Amino acid sequence: MSEESKFNFSEEETNQDKAVEQSKEAVKKDAKGLFQSIKTFMVELLDFRHDTDRDATIDAIKGDIAFKGATAWILICSIFVASVGLNANSTAVVIGAMLISPLMGPILGIGMSIAINDIDTLKKSLINLATMIVLSLLTAFLFFWLFPLSEETSELLGRTKPDIRDVLIAFFGGLALIIARTKKGTIASVIFGVAIATALMPPLCTAGYGLAEGNWAFFRGAMYLFTINTMFIALATFIVLKLLRFPMLKYANSKKRKRTAQLASLLAIIVMIPAVLTFLDVLKDSGYQIDYNNFVKDEIKSNHELWFQNGTLNTSDEKITLYFNGEITNATEADLRNELKRYDKIKEFDLEINGNKNRSIDKISDAYDRAIKELDQKDNIISGLQKQIVGLQVEVTELNKKIESNVSQKNSVSFTNLSRDAKVRFSDLQYFSYAKMLESKDFIKIDTIAVAHIKWRKSLKDSLVLIKQKELSKWLKQKLKLDTLVVKKVD
Repeated sequence: MSEESKFNFSEEETNQDKAVEQSKEAVKKDAKGLFQSIKTFMVELLDFRHDTDRDATIDAIKGDIAFKGATAWILICSIFVASVGLNANSTAVVIGAMLISPLMGPILGIGMSIAINDIDTLKKSLINLATMIVLSLLTAFLFFWLFPLSEETSELLGRTKPDIRDVLIAFFGGLALIIARTKKGTIASVIFGVAIATALMPPLCTAGYGLAEGNWAFFRGAMYLFTINTMFIALATFIVLKLLRFPMLKYANSKKRKRTAQLASLLAIIVMIPAVLTFLDVLKDSGYQIDYNNFVKDEIKSNHELWFQNGTLNTSDEKITLYFNGEITNATEADLRNELKRYDKIKEFDLEINGNKNRSIDKISDAYDRAIKELDQKDNIISGLQKQIVGLQVEVTELNKKIESNVSQKNSVSFTNLSRDAKVRFSDLQYFSYAKMLESKDFIKIDTIAVAHIKWRKSLKDSLVLIKQKELSKWLKQKLKLDTLVVKKVD
């Protein structure tokens, strides 16, 4: 084969490689451009700094801090409304109380004053917040003292044990509120929604209930929830204002400015440290509760041989107590302890198992078997007695017939049959007797007469009594083949 006829692929492969490289570069440029477009879109979507009115925000927050006159009465009214809602277990009424509550102002003031080093505003916010808390507790105390609860409602119980959800609600609710406050204009619906979500009023009312009833566990739990909400709303305010770079308040005296900045930083740390510790504690307790619920669900309730009654989780003492209806064997107890080690958060907890030996399955089965045997014995006794009764009835009937045959004539009719037939024919008949008597009209000649004594149902009318009595007399004469029969009515 000649050189001219051979194919040369080197140049073609080089061109293909160049085309592939160019395509890759084009894709990279397109991807980079798309990413940049998405980034720009997200920044424009989420950036709210350009829509911030710093001066108006500071003035609005300072304006809501003051607590006197109308604000005080609004707070008292909202506390009463919330207390009524808790007393009546009405969620709608509780929400209504949140909407009119003025408690948000001082809390936002605390977060803002720390963020911009405004000590005077901080003092004013703390004083007004403390005054609001005392007034709220006093109002709720008086309400529940005058109108005590018949039982603890779910609305009250829901404000005594904070968990991780309360922390998240307070923090993100505070973020929503301060973002709405910094925006030019006012987003009332957002502010109302935050008022509902963070729920500052019900915890204070629940704390007032705890004071009125002397229930310190309720008081501590409710105040703990209120403290969480307050800290995280203030923390959210502090973070947002710092991100928006609100201007720091400047003082003419440089030493005072420096001292104020240091004090504000210290207060910020003081607020943040308890908030972080609270979050970690609540998160830890929530993990304990989740593992405990899974342990009860997967290892106990799924075992149908265990009669689980209830259980308690004590995180402070790291102890789990379980109660069962029935005796728990050593093997079952050992198995539960081994299964507990599978749950990381509670594997070191002390497990206390309480069974009811008097209600063990084996003993209940034995008692059931004994009861069945006793019922069978009673059934046999009753069956034997019924047979004896039937036999006695037959004997009594035979004896009656013998007695009648001895005292009656040969052509006499059996009284048993006679009385039964009389009752069948005359259903209103309540009493019947029949006998033959000796009588003498001249005290010389003795005659034999047949006499029947009868008694009718009292509700039967006299006119019907006469008719039925004649029919009965006629029927008896035919039955007994008598010419003469005396029928007498007895009372």
